Amino acid sequence: MDKFIIEGGMPLCGSVAVQSAKNAVLPLLAASILTDERVIIHKCPRIMDVLNMIQILGELGCKTSFEGETLVIDSADAANHEIPSALAKELRSSVFMLGSVISRFGKARIAYPGGCDIGLRPVDLHLKGLRSLNVHIAEEGGYINCECGALTGADILLDCPSVGATENIILAAVKGNGVTLIRNAAKEPEICDLQNFLNKMGARISGGGTATIRVEGVKKLHGVEYTPMPDRIEAGTFLIAAAMCGGEIALSNASADNIAALIHKLREISCKITVKNDKIYIRSGRTRRSLRMIETMPYPGFPTDLQAPATALACISEGSTVIVENLFETRFKHVPELIRMGADITVRGRAAFVRGVRALHGADVVAGDLRGGAALTLAAISAEGQSSVTDLSHIDRGYSDFEYKLSSLGAKIRRIRV
Repeated sequence: MDKFIIEGGMPLCGSVAVQSAKNAVLPLLAASILTDERVIIHKCPRIMDVLNMIQILGELGCKTSFEGETLVIDSADAANHEIPSALAKELRSSVFMLGSVISRFGKARIAYPGGCDIGLRPVDLHLKGLRSLNVHIAEEGGYINCECGALTGADILLDCPSVGATENIILAAVKGNGVTLIRNAAKEPEICDLQNFLNKMGARISGGGTATIRVEGVKKLHGVEYTPMPDRIEAGTFLIAAAMCGGEIALSNASADNIAALIHKLREISCKITVKNDKIYIRSGRTRRSLRMIETMPYPGFPTDLQAPATALACISEGSTVIVENLFETRFKHVPELIRMGADITVRGRAAFVRGVRALHGADVVAGDLRGGAALTLAAISAEGQSSVTDLSHIDRGYSDFEYKLSSLGAKIRRIRV
């Protein structure tokens, strides 16, 4: 097991290039099996979730190789329709494979997916959508077994705008017969990225980023060369780091439009932010006004994946902040660890009430999930004294070279093996 050793209190200064989006790359990897031609993905981050998805592709019979930051996928010889239990339980996004594997082989078998323990994330919307496309599904012994003679277009209304269900239905419908309409679809930028990727492969998809997506089935998809969108959550994490530590940093390969909700909040608390093309510049002092209210919502609202880092920021901001988590019911696992560092937080149900303190102090804390681990790291680099953050396997799922990027900005952070 690895852990970070951190000496806090240093301002941040410098520049960081934002990686490609984890939540965009994973469905693109799932989509790669829809063609028997080569798929080339540039700027592919070597994070654990991506590496686990690559392992799943390998188990299905795909050949993959990294050439620098470029991932090459050849699924011409793919023949297996079963996603191994051990890998599925490591990766929530393995569920994306259902739609594409059914489309490729006419059947699929997968164990219930894992990932971070941040609350119930049922796959019922995924399965309901697939059933609408003429997929026969049996759930038994912890496995989901799917079989389909011919995928048939349908008019599907999602009970809530689930990102994963929207993507899975797209992946299944793209080579189906007829037209599929997805109503109350998720509007996240990653949906648009998947649409762009598939359309470059020859798909006919429109409406990404709106509440209604139209998929006109095609007979065949071809290979593609593609660069995914920037990671809006990593960009937001570094902006919050600068707001907490003070200093001035520049992010390249970043989209301000995709994190507008966060940028508005940071400006409200006195951060100076300017945007030029794909660069975001932030300058922050050590005095921060209250965030007052943060309520996580589906895009374009405040992202649930930035709630934990924002909670850490609220801990050292003036006054009180109320943080409401609307998407996941157990996404405050970082709060007890922040309290160990001197934070003043009370959690009641889905709301956290944060009263700002002058400074956090160093402590030994444990990352309980991906974004909570990032939040604790930000708290530690801004705190007074030394901290350690243990169980970095969570952080490694979504951040590439996290400690090196923070070190390049002036943070005193190192990784050790324990």
